[in-house]
Amino acid sequence: MVASPWFLTSETAAAGAPAARVFCFPHAGGNPRTFLGWQSALGDDALVLAVCPPGRGHRFREPAPASLAALADGSAAAIALATTDGRPFLLFGHSFGAALAFEVARRLDGVRGFAGLVVSGCSAPSLLPTRRVVEAARLDGRAFTQAVGFFGGLPPEVLEDEAVQELLLPHLKADFRMVAGYRYRPGAPLAVPVVLLNGTEDPHVGAAALDAWSRECAAPPDRHWTDGGHFYFEDRPGAVTSVLRPLARAAADATPAGAAYVELI
Repeated sequence: MVASPWFLTSETAAAGAPAARVFCFPHAGGNPRTFLGWQSALGDDALVLAVCPPGRGHRFREPAPASLAALADGSAAAIALATTDGRPFLLFGHSFGAALAFEVARRLDGVRGFAGLVVSGCSAPSLLPTRRVVEAARLDGRAFTQAVGFFGGLPPEVLEDEAVQELLLPHLKADFRMVAGYRYRPGAPLAVPVVLLNGTEDPHVGAAALDAWSRECAAPPDRHWTDGGHFYFEDRPGAVTSVLRPLARAAADATPAGAAYVELI
């Protein structure tokens, strides 16, 4: 696989070529390194690659993309370059990351090795941006923090300490504004399988918000419900990895032997 600043991998990943790969997109303001803790649960069935966009983490000196579409363009190009060997790969995203993963999937649909899209905690793209996200994106300071607190995921020390907010929330605010500026455009249904993961107590994404996902898929999406709210996997990452691992294994089993990319010189 081509080394790229776009991706982070765990030091605990098995040596050698993985059977499959899972590219993971974090939620708004999320730390992509969080996904690296999932590697042990996926074993040698899949390598976790956490997507780190320009302007974040080790890429903080690079200019951040101006829109979700621009971020999707860059992410898709990096993934296409990293997967020329033909081994299967999945895309996973949560919330903001799910909307981004969907747009990346549109750009990669038909690329050899692309085996599926797993979206978590996200309304159907045709319903985005939601009114609550648009309203929150217009706010600043304490008002923004309180509005974002509705979704969960912010530790109490962030909600209570304005100094900490000034340090940690700029990326979160930038992502909210990026989603608020998203404009859905109808397109051809995705040919790859689509899986929906959601918490039963998510106040932001209910069953009705998921129905329109069927318009984006050539086959009906597979739905998985689990206990918890919008960030149902924070204390139970197995709620996600227990879905990802069999999908990765099935994708690898379905890949014909000898399908790996060979460069002729």
